[in-house]
Amino acid sequence: MSDRPIVKKYTDQDITVVWKPNLCIHSEKCFHGLPEVFNPQNRPWINIDGAKNEQITEQIKQCPSGALSFYFNNEEGDQAEEDNKLERTQIELLKHGPMIVHGHLSIKGLDGTIEHKSGKTALCRCGASDNKPFCDGSHNKVGFTD
Repeated sequence: MSDRPIVKKYTDQDITVVWKPNLCIHSEKCFHGLPEVFNPQNRPWINIDGAKNEQITEQIKQCPSGALSFYFNNEEGDQAEEDNKLERTQIELLKHGPMIVHGHLSIKGLDGTIEHKSGKTALCRCGASDNKPFCDGSHNKVGFTD
């Protein structure tokens, strides 16, 4: 069995939506913002044909954890170059929620392994996550306030 994180891709002719469930903090911004595309009751839960690409990309940009991302199919090879353009790492504290790190970072685990992240990464502040140091949305269950 692989320890590699799950990555799901939903694609059409022009765009690919990428979902990394292990990063998802279940803020539900995607579902509440564009339910015709993002509906956890449906299988698959992402219907890429549910809205125009512009609407989908704008909604994905609202994802606080970086679990949702996208690329235009004719630009996939340029993604690494785009990631390298991130110059500064920014840390944002979400009220009653995780710490969001914007930028490139490396996380060294207790076993010495290093995991590299780019874009948005949600880190647990409440201590209840089952996926530490990453947030899994447990702050909602435990009533975390800051």
